[in-house]
Amino acid sequence: MMISTKGRYALRVMVSLAQWEGEGFVPLKEIAQQQQISEKYLEAIVKLLVKAGFVVGLRGKGGGYRLARQPGEYTMKEILEVTEGDLVPVACLEPNAKACPRAGGCVTLPLWQGLNQVIQGYLSGITLEQLLNQAKEQGVPAGQI
Repeated sequence: MMISTKGRYALRVMVSLAQWEGEGFVPLKEIAQQQQISEKYLEAIVKLLVKAGFVVGLRGKGGGYRLARQPGEYTMKEILEVTEGDLVPVACLEPNAKACPRAGGCVTLPLWQGLNQVIQGYLSGITLEQLLNQAKEQGVPAGQI
């Protein structure tokens, strides 16, 4: 499993919005400048986040984006799933995968199932708020979060 730039940038956008939580709507241009990501590319990512109900957008003067929930209510798993889909290490573990004819005698299946549990548990156990707090504790300047 490889997380794409879309997934990594979605996390960065969400952390940026968490940083500005309570300050109203943040223009996409400001997020793009802070994160040094193309505004055009961010438009596509934010569109996915809005569709998922993670972000609220407002058009016009004073518009921009803000989180739909509190930062502690988002997990890394759910944010990444918006852009990456299911975060499974092998295709046979996808929710709607066809039954593998070798599953009954597959020597490696328990390995993949165990890895999947680790991935799901790890990403489910980290919230957006925790990620933001970690960055602050590490002394990451606000403009680089």
